[in-house]
Amino acid sequence: MASSEVARERAYVHGLYERLDRIRDAVQRELDSVRSAGGAGGTHQSRTERDAFARIYEDRIAQLRQIDERLAFGKLDLQDGAQHYIGRIGLRDEDQQPILLDWRVPQASAFYQATAATPLGARSRRHLHSRGRDVVAIDDEVFDQELLASERSELQGEAALMAALTAERTGRMQDIVATIQAEQDRIIRSDLHGALVVQGGPGTGKTAVALHRAAYLLYSHRERLASAGVLVVGPSRSFLEYIEAVLPSLGETGVVTASLGTLFPGVEATTEDAAAVAELKGSLEMAKLLQRAVKSRQVVPAEDQVVEVDGERIAIPASVIHSAMQRAWETHKPHNVARVTFNKVAIAAIADLLAGELRRRGRAIDDSDVALLREDVRTAYDVKVVLNTAWMPLTPQKLIQDLYARPHWLATITPRWSPERRALLLRSRDQPFTVADVPLLDEAAELLGDDPVIDTAGRERERQMRRDLENAQAAIRNMRVEGLVDARQLAESFADAPVKATAAELAVSDRTWTFGHIVVDEAQELSPMQWRLLVRKDPLRSFTIVGDVAQVASAAGTGDWATALGPVFKDAWRLEELTVNYRTPAQITAVAERMAAANGVPVTPTRAVREGDWPVEVIRVAVPERAHSRVAERAERGEAAEREALAESIVEAIERVRESDAGTLAVIATPATADSIQLRLTEALGRDVIGRGALGLRRQVALLTPQDAKGLEFDAVVVVEPADIIADGPRGAGALYVSMTRPTQRLVLVAAKPLPAGIDLP
Repeated sequence: MASSEVARERAYVHGLYERLDRIRDAVQRELDSVRSAGGAGGTHQSRTERDAFARIYEDRIAQLRQIDERLAFGKLDLQDGAQHYIGRIGLRDEDQQPILLDWRVPQASAFYQATAATPLGARSRRHLHSRGRDVVAIDDEVFDQELLASERSELQGEAALMAALTAERTGRMQDIVATIQAEQDRIIRSDLHGALVVQGGPGTGKTAVALHRAAYLLYSHRERLASAGVLVVGPSRSFLEYIEAVLPSLGETGVVTASLGTLFPGVEATTEDAAAVAELKGSLEMAKLLQRAVKSRQVVPAEDQVVEVDGERIAIPASVIHSAMQRAWETHKPHNVARVTFNKVAIAAIADLLAGELRRRGRAIDDSDVALLREDVRTAYDVKVVLNTAWMPLTPQKLIQDLYARPHWLATITPRWSPERRALLLRSRDQPFTVADVPLLDEAAELLGDDPVIDTAGRERERQMRRDLENAQAAIRNMRVEGLVDARQLAESFADAPVKATAAELAVSDRTWTFGHIVVDEAQELSPMQWRLLVRKDPLRSFTIVGDVAQVASAAGTGDWATALGPVFKDAWRLEELTVNYRTPAQITAVAERMAAANGVPVTPTRAVREGDWPVEVIRVAVPERAHSRVAERAERGEAAEREALAESIVEAIERVRESDAGTLAVIATPATADSIQLRLTEALGRDVIGRGALGLRRQVALLTPQDAKGLEFDAVVVVEPADIIADGPRGAGALYVSMTRPTQRLVLVAAKPLPAGIDLP
């Protein structure tokens, strides 16, 4: 009976794939037709329209290809006799009757939320297990008591979830669309408005829930979100690589992913500041400091200024400059924008002074002469020097660099700071911007604004976009594809760009772009200044915020959601909690939570759904005795021997784990330790086997820091020198807790030093 049921489901799913292939073929024919229409002839506008339509069809084909794997994964048998198949996208037959429901539609919610106590109109739920395009197994959950006595009762079970939990990892996050649990589904389908905070311990599926929620919102609120886009912010580049396949596998390709170091156009910061520096840069005090810094660059001269205009020398009273500044301040516009008013008022006043001087000399000056005098004043070198000295145009980069590299200026605008506090910010101009600098650059950009004189290209882009939108609307009417193609998307495709981009992707180069929704992962790490930046990118404050305050490692982060979110969201946020640990086996969870409790980390207790097959292991490093000598050469040899012993023990741990064919493996160590062992591990394992950081996610073994590992999961994890991780910063215990909770199967600790409190292992 079971085999016949599998065969029946296999036949149905084959029919779904046949329908999918026909749809793909139809889109391909449309693409071929557009490509062949008119050849190279026609106007430039008609050629760009053809290219734009071609790109849209190409994107649609790519989207349909992304969802080929596990197209259908479930079926609902309803009490009224109806059956609904659930899949990654919705499909209709040629008569437009639904044959596959998109997992995001309301009718599919029972697939995730139904229980025996609350069946939601369902008699049973079936999971379809596929290999390629073939259904190879099925798994039923029965809610109707009458079915329990029927012949189908032997098909019951919970194999779908457990199979997903124990499956070998690939180095990339997989979607959980087939195994979403009820508490997760309720959060995924939560209302779009306001800020939703999803708090949960390690392994509870916070990231997966956030990404599936993004896909759900894009489906349910397509009109609002498609043009504005959705931004997903992660803690690191390795994290973004880890999650990059999830949304495309759900049919969503128009989402922007960014790390905190890439949220300012033109800057890609990867360097982290020391804890004290990051804490200062992330504080709200920096917003006030930047306001003072900008204000201090608007300088009233201490005395009158003598300038030469077209051979005439005139004195400009300081009061004239101050009056022009006052007029500019009254506009309440950013520095560079208000500077236009300042220059206009100052130039007019200086031209009046020049006209008065000429009249005193007997020259007849009428209104037309005054206009010419203003032009002479505007272009006079001396006047430019005076006006720019009083009110210089600034870029965010220059303002921040000056703040760090000019200690005397910093001292004048921080009179209440201690010298030690100022010293935290000082550095040379040639040093690259850090991750903590990015929100400061954005804050500075808000205070400065664009220079209207310089940003002529931006104004031209806006005018061209309006023209392209009008042309797109006309093209859609002419080609009779109303309702099938979005005019704004088509208009954006008209742009002559080497790389095609969605509306959301274009936002990456536009600092002022505002998104329709923002997803923030590992949100407990964000500083107050980073929250200010993100809220500017979504003024409607529609957010999905996921994290665990027990895992905070950044000195600028928070251990309390109300403290972090209150200043930016007020009361417009709500909290949901995930309590079931789907990733980490109970043995590992117990050790990690004991360590956290012993070291003052307030963890969120979770309930692991499985025990796991491996106890937590410890490999003790046999450290060679170091001769007590002041001779530097002997000391260096001793340190080298210690590093070699540590590396050998790590290699032993890796080989021991790989003997059991454990799948993906991560070695997690402090940055200093990772630097010291990287070469030795590469020599022992080979460059094709191990990689550092994001590169490691494409290798069999990834060498990561605790920061790199945040949000990731692996089959096995080797944590190097746990005591050093705790000692590496003020929140080192939280970093160790993160490191210990990354594995889905096996955890090995390699230690030469005593293990931290709470890890009571032999």
